[in-house]
Amino acid sequence: MSLLFQPVQVATGSSDSESRLVFDDGFLVAILVQLCAQRGDQAGRWFLEAGFGRVEHANPPTFADLDVAQDWIERQLASAEDV
Repeated sequence: MSLLFQPVQVATGSSDSESRLVFDDGFLVAILVQLCAQRGDQAGRWFLEAGFGRVEHANPPTFADLDVAQDWIERQLASAEDV
């Protein structure tokens, strides 16, 4: 599995502006947003703004960095193959 992370600006209505569209095999599977300094101890972490299909989550997680986010997304997508 090879995920593609595309930098993008997302109008979240806050100062969180660093974002990534995440594609798997040409399909958009997630939107990640990096949390800004106004988020206190969460600043710099990446938030699952939106997940699609197997990456959708009722309580969207945050990740220490994009590598951790990638690992989590890959696990979510791999669980679809197990069904």
